Amino acid sequence: MRFAFIRAHRDRWPIADLCRVLQVSTRGYRAWVSRPMCERQRTDLKVLAHIREHYALSNRTYGRPRMTMELKEAGLAVGERRVGRLMKANDIRPVRTRWHKVTTDSRHSLGFADNILDRDFMADAPNRKWAGDISYIWTSEGWLYLAVVIDLFSRRVIGWAASDRMKKDIAIRALDMAMRLRNPPSGCIFHSDRGSQYCSHDFQKKLTEYRMIPSMSGKGNCYDNAVVETFFKSLKAEMLWRQCWPTRRQATAAIFQYINGFYNSRRRHSYLGSISPLAFEAKAA
Repeated sequence: MRFAFIRAHRDRWPIADLCRVLQVSTRGYRAWVSRPMCERQRTDLKVLAHIREHYALSNRTYGRPRMTMELKEAGLAVGERRVGRLMKANDIRPVRTRWHKVTTDSRHSLGFADNILDRDFMADAPNRKWAGDISYIWTSEGWLYLAVVIDLFSRRVIGWAASDRMKKDIAIRALDMAMRLRNPPSGCIFHSDRGSQYCSHDFQKKLTEYRMIPSMSGKGNCYDNAVVETFFKSLKAEMLWRQCWPTRRQATAAIFQYINGFYNSRRRHSYLGSISPLAFEAKAA
């Protein structure tokens, strides 16, 4: 295993230094390299090549379980233990999530709706239950605010909007995008927190116009809207926290790519049976 580690990292560090750190001789390493590979070693190299490819495609987010699903779908007969062994030996690790700070400010005089959803995040069909929330991302130009709408049936992001100000129109624009895409029947629940953007008369008027039923989390309880909070946590850990964003425009473009190029179409969700939201909707159609 130490020799395999040296071979995998020889392009980054001198072989002599690797041998010294791992307490093996360079002669022993070169003798190991010169031996003909057995079938298992050849298969390991093939699997490792696929692991590296899918690791890059997942934005370096997939750990052992999701990686195993990717490889099996690609036609490789591999188990989770083998995938884990190869990832560990080659220092392939998923990025770690960080704590997500909740931004809700419910200190206002506007009315609010009851918590009709009551943490029942399961839906038996599309357009039965939607959830929305707002978060923020730091750029060198200042804060960028992001509002999203998620269909709880498939966890798909169906509407979103970004702005340099946290005003009520950002929530309305995200809702309008979702309506243009889905046009749900009367009676769809829309769940949010008690932020002023969602309690505003204009937003509530929109819900009435769209024949939707408003539902709101309890005061200061982020777990009542856990699905959207989890999305923001994934977005920031898997994309936004990895670099500093010079402009809001660049951050917005990265968000667009994450939502449409990865999260909805490729990212495996354990809740959905380790398939993407779009694949889940296609399977259920």
